[in-house]
Amino acid sequence: MFRRILIANRGEIALRIIRACRELGVEAVCVYSTADKDAPYLKLADRAICIGPPPARESYINIPKIIAAAEIADVDAIHPGYGFLSERADFAQICRDCKIEFIGPSPEAMAKLGDKVECKRTAKAAKVPIFPGSEGAIEDEEEAVKVASEIGYPVIIKASAGGGGRGMKVCHNEATLRTNLRIASQEALAAFGNGAVFIEKFLEHARHVEVQCLGDKHGHAIHLFERDCSTQRRHQKLIEEAPGPLIDRKRRDATCEAAARLIKAAEYSGAATVEFLMDGKQNFYMLEVNTRVQVEHPVTEMITGVDIVKMSILVAAGEPLPYKQKDIEIRGHAMECRINAEDPDKNFMPCAGRITTFEPPGGPGVRLDSHVVTGYTVPPNYDSMIGKLIVHADDREQCMNRMARALREFNVGPIKTTIPLHQRLMENADFRKGGVDIHYLERLLK
Repeated sequence: MFRRILIANRGEIALRIIRACRELGVEAVCVYSTADKDAPYLKLADRAICIGPPPARESYINIPKIIAAAEIADVDAIHPGYGFLSERADFAQICRDCKIEFIGPSPEAMAKLGDKVECKRTAKAAKVPIFPGSEGAIEDEEEAVKVASEIGYPVIIKASAGGGGRGMKVCHNEATLRTNLRIASQEALAAFGNGAVFIEKFLEHARHVEVQCLGDKHGHAIHLFERDCSTQRRHQKLIEEAPGPLIDRKRRDATCEAAARLIKAAEYSGAATVEFLMDGKQNFYMLEVNTRVQVEHPVTEMITGVDIVKMSILVAAGEPLPYKQKDIEIRGHAMECRINAEDPDKNFMPCAGRITTFEPPGGPGVRLDSHVVTGYTVPPNYDSMIGKLIVHADDREQCMNRMARALREFNVGPIKTTIPLHQRLMENADFRKGGVDIHYLERLLK
């Protein structure tokens, strides 16, 4: 096991990793920008090192500064969390070159699954269902038109090297395809340093279902079942739950098994999420693979009892997975609401500022992953998420009732948050029935 781990991240995921390190008897070193110098979780680390000013490019995604901090602290490994450097194969390679273990997949596995075009090729070979579309990156406009005419409109243009809606354009005819192809490529180049794009069939009313997987360095891979992440806005998830509601068990099991097969085929170690879109007939199509721990990992932890963050550390240290697939069972239902410092009534405008009231909920089956305390100031420089409220119950109806109760108890002020929106959704008839598609929330808020 490692002696000391550097956490190359901030906020609630940094705190989550500190806690995992504590329970494993490993020292935790945190890096921080000047915007986070007063963050309460830094006091829980064994050491905290300032790596620069607030802009992420000068601190949290500045690789030379991260490596310098790791060498100063004499760490054995770096945990990247999610976001920032977590899916950068070049960073994983630099860690390897510096004899520092990267807690995540190898650079080779990350490159294979992190690039969407290469990921599709690997998935096809592993017999994982994929969308009809271009075999690789689109070389020119005429090729794009030919592919679209073969698979039929609507189609979607996607960036090969990234996600989050950047470099993504839906096209309903040839004219919009020709117009958007160059725009999508330019957006992808600006966001990810890679302008390569590809084309897939677009599902109008899809659900977003993802499968949590774990792999180790001994060739083993398992799945921890699925999560439904369909309640989202502009490709950003707001509510996640597990297991997915109203999904046929045989189809779900087949998809979960295919996801684990893909992770094994890529010789992947660590936590990974294979994301799918599901159509109205419950046909699954692979969307992408997230080669890191996900924001919504606690939902899966609650229904399986597996500590995903601890597992990522253990397998990085060379330990075999302590579970076989037959050991993993679904226990009840879990749901997570992302609590963002945003005003839903003003187009989700970010609300940075000082929090003078922070009264978290409690009670049976309630978990709050948050780095916030009373007096904390939300900086304007980073993602607006200030916490994740997770609840667990015997079934979905009880889970929603428990979440509604916990949200009523949760008092944050004076800044605006997404708590009122979540309260509204817990009372929404369509949401309570289950099976809402990825555009449902946007239609609701029009």
